[in-house]
Amino acid sequence: MIMALDHTRDYFHADNFLFDPTDLSQSNPAIFFTRWITHFCAPTFVFLAGTSAFLVGERKTKKQLSLFLLTRGLWLMFLEITVVTFAWNFNPSFAFIKLQVIWVLGFCMVILSAVIHLPIRAILILGLLILFCHNLFDGFLVTQNTFHDFLLAELHERKRFIFHGYTVGTGYPIVPWFGLMALGYCFGQFYQKGFDAVKRRKYLLVIGGSAILLFILIRGTNLYGDKAPWSYQHSFAMTVCSFLNVTKYPPSLLYALMTLGVSISLLAFLEKKPGWLGSRIIHFGRVPMFFYLLHLYLIHILATLAILISGRPWTETILNYTASYKDSPWLKGYGFSLGGTYIVWLLIILILYPLCLRYDKYKQSHKEKWWLSYL
Repeated sequence: MIMALDHTRDYFHADNFLFDPTDLSQSNPAIFFTRWITHFCAPTFVFLAGTSAFLVGERKTKKQLSLFLLTRGLWLMFLEITVVTFAWNFNPSFAFIKLQVIWVLGFCMVILSAVIHLPIRAILILGLLILFCHNLFDGFLVTQNTFHDFLLAELHERKRFIFHGYTVGTGYPIVPWFGLMALGYCFGQFYQKGFDAVKRRKYLLVIGGSAILLFILIRGTNLYGDKAPWSYQHSFAMTVCSFLNVTKYPPSLLYALMTLGVSISLLAFLEKKPGWLGSRIIHFGRVPMFFYLLHLYLIHILATLAILISGRPWTETILNYTASYKDSPWLKGYGFSLGGTYIVWLLIILILYPLCLRYDKYKQSHKEKWWLSYL
């Protein structure tokens, strides 16, 4: 649901076509935190995908788990460059393919399909080394437009490449994201059958709290862990924004500590019977890929209608790039206020709820259908 807020902002918030919400010279706390809260989505998805892989492995042999991760990973990568790319752009020429979160989830699963054969301690050490050391390579940037440079950027740099008239963007570089999935895989040990729930909550609070504290300490020094240092701003609120304005592309050490520290801490408080709201929104979480694909198409379709209502041709939502203030200068002047954007977001959630509820019930009653685990 929080992820959907970010994507709704991409297509509906007027200021999105003028400046980046994390550009503190133009943004304000309301816009910044609307973007900031969605930072918790991708790292939590990737981390808990690793945890899910571990739990699936409790019911399978290593060989079976490897095959499952390999096939599921390849499937997600295929979805990214086809169904997901078209949802973002509505451009049948596929002139721009941005390798984003579904791609990195799939790619990391493919890598994990081999790594799971290592001892769990070795996987933990590998994940920690990547988490704490990958920012050492921030200064190694590619400068050419060769396929070799593309492969290097795909490892650790967000960059666009043009090959034969087609643009490919390395939106989610693989190495740091795989580090999070590897750690998530090790994290799955806390959810093994028979693990004491009280002890688990204690561990989660210690891990989550330690990550948050470490974030504050390292961020305060401005010495390491993120290539965007914080600075004092014209107000206390904007100074807080600067302190929290860490790098997602690729996810820095501080970005990971900040987001996963909070997410892991929250997990400690969510091990209880869900209330009225929780018992309803859980249906979204049970059908994540179904929700993901539907919400992208729904947002883009509604944006097309909004474009028409604004008096512009519907073809303006056929994009050569993903919706962004940098990529769609012809959309300047279009869009809603931040409040209006939140209303559209709530409308999207309400439309998707009955569809996800129905699909969730179908999945729960047809667990014998193997293909359901891929959608």
